[in-house]
Amino acid sequence: MNLHEYQSKNRFAEFGIPIPHGKVATTPQEAYEIARELDGPVVVKSQVLVGGRGKAGGIKLAATPAEAEQRANEILGMKIKGLTVQKVLIDPASKIQTEIYLGITNDRAAGKPVFMASSEGGVEIEQIAHEKPEAIIRQHIDLFLGLRDYQARNLASGINLPREHWKAFIKIANALFRCFVESDATLAEINPLVITGDNQLLALDGKMILDDNGLFRHKDLAEMRDTSAEPEAETQARAAGISYVKLDGQIGCMVNGAGLAMTTMDMTKLYGGDLVGPANFLDIGGGAQADKVAAALRIILSDTNVKSVLFNIFGGITRGDEVARGILQALNEIKTNVPMIIRLNGTNAEEGRRIIDEAHLPNITSAATLTEAAQKAVEAAKGAL
Repeated sequence: MNLHEYQSKNRFAEFGIPIPHGKVATTPQEAYEIARELDGPVVVKSQVLVGGRGKAGGIKLAATPAEAEQRANEILGMKIKGLTVQKVLIDPASKIQTEIYLGITNDRAAGKPVFMASSEGGVEIEQIAHEKPEAIIRQHIDLFLGLRDYQARNLASGINLPREHWKAFIKIANALFRCFVESDATLAEINPLVITGDNQLLALDGKMILDDNGLFRHKDLAEMRDTSAEPEAETQARAAGISYVKLDGQIGCMVNGAGLAMTTMDMTKLYGGDLVGPANFLDIGGGAQADKVAAALRIILSDTNVKSVLFNIFGGITRGDEVARGILQALNEIKTNVPMIIRLNGTNAEEGRRIIDEAHLPNITSAATLTEAAQKAVEAAKGAL
């Protein structure tokens, strides 16, 4: 789950990280009122969950409240990488001496969080890593010990931060680490962390990505989710407790178990080649009841690119007869001629196949093995192209 800039910075402030005291506006008039309240030059910043806002014209300076209103009017409603700007952050403008990058994420190879700092602030970290990898200073953090002061000093020294700012920098780094851990985040970054004209450190921009699996511990953070930036099908899937990711292929896949789902996707791509592939990752999970299967099928069929549907259900906790009833329930609600290939195995699989057979639906075909099911799904999809 991605947080907007204003949400990330507000979260940072809860841990003591200094941020500009700006406010969010949804109309040009609100932008005018906020700028008048701030009583000075401001920055009008589009709030969308993509990078490159500045290059797209989504960040503009304004010297007066009237100009802030005009800039907000220009930015609100514009599209940045396909997303419509619905909010703008009005921050007081800052005089900047130096820009720094400071962030923390998970290093899966090391099995630890890694702090990163660079004197090349204001530039996306991926660009820095590509163009000047030596400019990124890294410190791996032991979660049992936390960020040690010497590690924060190593970061400060590595980016040639003047010593007069080390104490404030160490405080900010420790706060960012606590924010990262206590938010169940996978990324927390300040870019840029600036030295202002009055020689203070200030987090001008922020970004956080939270682990969805930890949101049950953070209901306040979960409520911040902006669903306007994600496909409607993914919103529906999350509400139904289904793991779903939309892809670009033509074969809708409904599977129970993440590993089996990945295998099913691989098999469709193996036999589909360059023409046909999986349209989604979808894991209905263990113990899925008929209503959950029906919800999953509705989500799959909402994708107009889907030309065939492949069910690959291995019944352990999930029962084959429940899956079969869910398929029929969904097809009673959604009339479709999309070919469906069903492979049921395991608990109550025979009963499930009998339920499907007795329904006498012309667009449903059974398969005994995953290989056979994938081949039939690919053939059906190619026939519909």
